[in-house]
Amino acid sequence: MQQTALTLATETPNDWWEVEALYDLCFAPGRSALSSYRLREGVDPIAPLCLTARDAEGILAGAVRNWPVLVGGQQTVLLGPIAVHPTRQGEGVASLLMQRCLADARDLGWSRLMLVGDAPYYRRFGFEQVSGVIMPPPTNPDRVLGVALEAGAWQGVGGQVTAIGD
Repeated sequence: MQQTALTLATETPNDWWEVEALYDLCFAPGRSALSSYRLREGVDPIAPLCLTARDAEGILAGAVRNWPVLVGGQQTVLLGPIAVHPTRQGEGVASLLMQRCLADARDLGWSRLMLVGDAPYYRRFGFEQVSGVIMPPPTNPDRVLGVALEAGAWQGVGGQVTAIGD
């Protein structure tokens, strides 16, 4: 893994279009049709947990956004999307963004995060499959992962994942 100097910062309104362009580049054109996007519609992201990673020239290398959701009525952070520009993959950009998200979420008092992703990749950040947490279809339940930021944060938490305000 190549080490490169990056500056992590909270996303600003001026970053929005550039971050959206990065998501369009990194994900399928139909990304907004995914079940996780339906949970984000009409809901503001958790602003302090929306981060950008830029190189010394100010070029966007990666970004992540996080959203509040309810899991069986319990507030939870839905992490993602997280994206790294294709020319910067393999440099540890996603890892830096993930570590900062976890630390910042803990500092802000969040007790648990969830995402939909590949367990072998996210396991290194403490994520594991959460049983009894039901994402809207057509999400593969094996890809629903969670991490506890405090002991027992997922204990007794389960049920349907819904948008805040539903």
